Amino acid sequence: MAEASRWHLGGTPKHKLHYRKEVEMRTTLQEVLLYLIFLINLCILTFGMVNPHMYYLNKVMSSLFLDTSVHGEERINFKSIRSITDFWKFMEGPLLEGLYWDSWYNNKSLYDLKNSSRIYYENILLGVPRVRQLKVRNNTCKVHSSFQSLMNECYDKYTSENEDLSDFGLKYDTEWKYSAPIINSPWHWGFTGVYRNGGYIFTLSKSKSETLNKFINLRMNSWITRSTRVIFIDFSLYNANVNLFCVIRLVAEFPATGGILTSWQFYSVKLLRYVSYYDYFIASCEITFCIFLIVFTTQEVLKIKEFKSAYFKSSWNWLELLLLVLCFVAVFFNSYCNIQTSLLLGQLLKSTEKYSDFYFLAHWHIYYNNIIAITIFFAWIKNMFLAIINDTYSEVKADYSIGRRPDFELGKMIKKSYHNALEKLKLKKPETDEDKKRKSRDLAEQARREGFDEKEIQSAEQMKKWKERLEKKYYSTEIQDDYQPVTQQEFRDLFLYAVELEKELHYVSLKLNRVMRKVSALQY
Repeated sequence: MAEASRWHLGGTPKHKLHYRKEVEMRTTLQEVLLYLIFLINLCILTFGMVNPHMYYLNKVMSSLFLDTSVHGEERINFKSIRSITDFWKFMEGPLLEGLYWDSWYNNKSLYDLKNSSRIYYENILLGVPRVRQLKVRNNTCKVHSSFQSLMNECYDKYTSENEDLSDFGLKYDTEWKYSAPIINSPWHWGFTGVYRNGGYIFTLSKSKSETLNKFINLRMNSWITRSTRVIFIDFSLYNANVNLFCVIRLVAEFPATGGILTSWQFYSVKLLRYVSYYDYFIASCEITFCIFLIVFTTQEVLKIKEFKSAYFKSSWNWLELLLLVLCFVAVFFNSYCNIQTSLLLGQLLKSTEKYSDFYFLAHWHIYYNNIIAITIFFAWIKNMFLAIINDTYSEVKADYSIGRRPDFELGKMIKKSYHNALEKLKLKKPETDEDKKRKSRDLAEQARREGFDEKEIQSAEQMKKWKERLEKKYYSTEIQDDYQPVTQQEFRDLFLYAVELEKELHYVSLKLNRVMRKVSALQY
């Protein structure tokens, strides 16, 4: 009762009685537009890093090194290797032929080779390929006593603890001597183990015949033994036509069960980032992304200061924080990749007689691509429209709680703005009072033709006038600095308006009951 009296006397604050729809809508549209610009910028960054040439380069290289069969034995290619014999046939056949392109299809020498191979005549082999294997020690597992008379050696699966670090075989070259792993090198996740860097390593020669002799010598002296658990073949290419590096790794795992499991990785990456005008456009998008990140971070810090612990009770705020963390991680990965590329690229290209380890750079670029993909996924989930719907739902609930209708009507706002724009451009005449009266007469005539009586038409017109008058006062979007008390006459009008609504509802209910009785009678 006290609340009702206070409402009658005009004590309710203005911001609860006058919902400034147009102001709120403009703010909302500005936020939507800003976030859409951010999303578009993020999409450009994500898809600007890839192009169809990456797919085609991977495709032709995988076809060359994975699908090419051993001469005279169509069933043996890298994918189908199942034994050590198959492995050496691949090394001395398809791998050797795929790496060394020193003549044209008509057997004429390639021009301007500069002591490098040109795979498919377009892709420069950077440095020389590297082959390395990891082994495990004997007696890393235990043979059951019943079988010790038949087998006295036992080689467990690969782990860093089981790894063999001792020299073996001929012991006079690097392929027979253990090389310690590099500290910062990434580990490789295979089918049967996680393998670190280092091991027994050798590089191939620039000469095809020397490399073939190397393979034969290793095969004859049993470089692959029972303790071998994995062999990696690593090399890198560069295609100047499309400015792409292709980093290739072929992996043959020798599990403790016997046999061979093959896998491969083909990474086409753009290490030389800023070359063309489009690349500089991407660089400008990266700067814009950082600016957005600073702005959004500042907004969230201010929110945390304002709402304190209440800030963390909203799931939307947690999604905001997750998105910000992912953005910072993406910026870190991108910066790290660019710094490492600028530091290492020159060193890797200096010597053509050594292995150029581009796998490290490609590995970090793949991490960056994955992070930016996850970021854009959550960015779209956290689409500003969802946040708007969430905030609007709360506002609508508040509107109903104080007894008035919700005024958040996007379609109505856009339609009104459209008509206003047409009127300002003089493409449409503004609606006059005479036009409104004519529309009202037309609606009345249409109601008479549809069978409504004069009493119903007059009642509807009266209710419409009440509604327009009340809306003009209480739903106005104009900014007013004082409260608007309800006069006795206005209170009387509101009461009569409610009575007329109740009558109309009762009238409609009676008609509906008659219709339902007629329908029931027809069924019987």
